[in-house]
Amino acid sequence: MDLGGLVARNARMIPEHEGVVYEDRRYSWKIVNEKVNAISNTLLKAGLKKGDKVAMWMFNTDMFIFAFYGIVKAGGVAVPVNFRLAPPEAEYIFNNCDAVALIFDNIFEPAVREMKSRLGNIGSFYSAGTGRFEGFTPLADVLATGETSEPGVKVGEFDDSEILYTSGTTGRPKGALFTHHNQITLVTSMASLIGLNPKDRLLHAAPLFHSAELNLYLNPGTYLGCTHAVIKDFIPNKVLTVMDKEKITQFFGAPVMYSFMMAVPDFDSYNLSAVRYYGYGAAPMAAESVKGMIKKFKTDRFFCLCGFTEAGPGGVALQPDDQVRKAGAGGKYVVNMESRLVDIDGSTITRPGVVGELVVSGDTIMKEYYKNPQATKETIRNGWVYSGDLGTMDDEGYITLVDRRKDMIITGGENVYSKEVEDAIYENPGIASAVIIGVPHPQWGETVMAVVTLKKDQKLALEELREFLKPRIADYKIPRLLEIVEQLPMNVSGKVLKYKLREQFRDKAVK
Repeated sequence: MDLGGLVARNARMIPEHEGVVYEDRRYSWKIVNEKVNAISNTLLKAGLKKGDKVAMWMFNTDMFIFAFYGIVKAGGVAVPVNFRLAPPEAEYIFNNCDAVALIFDNIFEPAVREMKSRLGNIGSFYSAGTGRFEGFTPLADVLATGETSEPGVKVGEFDDSEILYTSGTTGRPKGALFTHHNQITLVTSMASLIGLNPKDRLLHAAPLFHSAELNLYLNPGTYLGCTHAVIKDFIPNKVLTVMDKEKITQFFGAPVMYSFMMAVPDFDSYNLSAVRYYGYGAAPMAAESVKGMIKKFKTDRFFCLCGFTEAGPGGVALQPDDQVRKAGAGGKYVVNMESRLVDIDGSTITRPGVVGELVVSGDTIMKEYYKNPQATKETIRNGWVYSGDLGTMDDEGYITLVDRRKDMIITGGENVYSKEVEDAIYENPGIASAVIIGVPHPQWGETVMAVVTLKKDQKLALEELREFLKPRIADYKIPRLLEIVEQLPMNVSGKVLKYKLREQFRDKAVK
C-alpha cells in the first residue's frame, strides 16, 4: 500500500464523497484523484524518475494536497518546505534534497527567479496560483489539461515517500527521510487513536508542510476517505467560522493556536458542537493552559499528541479521559510504536520521577537523515530514535516532558527543567505566556531567567513573581531575572526559539 494509492482507492470506492474543500471550491474524491493524476503524469513526462525529489514551497491550499499526492503517486519523494523560511534558507533545502522539480506559490516567484541559476538540479518549475510568469509552468494549466488517467507507476510500500526538514533551531536543518511503509503504519496508529471514520470532516489550519498536520491528520484522513477542509492563513475567527460552517469533526492545532482562538471576543457565538475531538501538540502545554482550554471549549475531548518529526511523528499520547487528571502530561503508549525514557547510557528508566530522554522505536520512525550519515548514527541507535527531549514518568507510566536536553539549566550544580518552572508561572492569572531560559552567571554558571508576556492591563515585577512562586517550587528554581516582552519568538510549529532569547539576554546577569 502507498500514499498515492489511497487517493486512487477513494476514487474507486467513494467517488462522489466530498474529498477536499478550499474556500468556495469543493472536490469529490473522483475529482481529487483526477487532479492528482494530472500532476503525476506531468511530472513523469518532464522526466521524473522513481525516487526523484520534488520540493513544495506552498501554503495550505487545495493545490498543496493535489501536489503532494501527485508527487508520491508518480514515485517521487515529496519535500514540503516551510513557507516562513527566508529565501536563502529555502534555497539550502532545495539544493540539499537534490530536488529535480519545484512547485511554489506565486508570492515566492521573485525569490525563485533570483535563485534559479543556483538551483542546478531543478529542471521543472511550477507556479501554484493564478499568476503567469515567464519560464514557469502554471499548475492551474497542469490541472486543467494534464492527463487524468492513472500514471501506472508501481510504487512499493518500502519506497521513499517524503523528506521533512527539521526546524533548524540550532544550525542547518536536517531532512528526515520516510518511506510509504512508515506513513501507512502511522495512519493506522492515528485512525485507532483518535477514532477516525469516513464521515469525519478534518480542518487543516496548521501548516501542512509540518509533520503533525501532514502525517497525523492529512494522510490518515485520506486513508479513511474523510473530507479535508483547508485554510490558507491561520486567522482565529476564520478558523472558528469554518469549523462552524463545515461542521468540522476533528481539528489539530499547536497550543499557541488554541490561545489565539480562545481570545476571539465572540468565541461563544460559534457552534462547535460537531467537533468530536480536538488534538494539540508540536509544543508543550502547561497544565493550567490545558484546564483553561477545556473550560473555554466546554469539552474534555482533547488528545495531546506528544512526539517528534524523526519518529514519524511518533511518541506518546494523552487520551481525553486523562486530560484533567493528568493535565500537562504528554501521555503514554501509542499503538505501533514503543516509547521509553533512557539514561545517558541508554538504559531504560523505570523509577518514577527520574529524568531521562524520550526514545521511540517502531515502523513509523524515519529511515535516515538524508545525506547525513553522522547525524543519523547519533540519532538512531539500536533501532531507537533519540528525541533530545527530557521527561519524567509517574507511577502509572505517564510521561511528562520537562525540557530539551540542550535547554536544561544548571545553576550552582542543580538541574532546573524549564517546564516545571513554566507550569508554576502559568498559575499566575496575569501571565499570557512564559519561557524559562538559563543565562550565564559568573558564580553559578547559569541563572534562571523568566521571559513572559502579560495579559491586557497586567503588570508584574520580579519580586512579585518570586513571592508568587515561593510556595510552589524550590528556591533554586525560582527566576532571578525577569523580562517582560510583547511577544515571544516562535517557529511555525508554535515552539519558542529559546536560543534567540538566550542570545538576546546572555549578558543580563552581569549587567
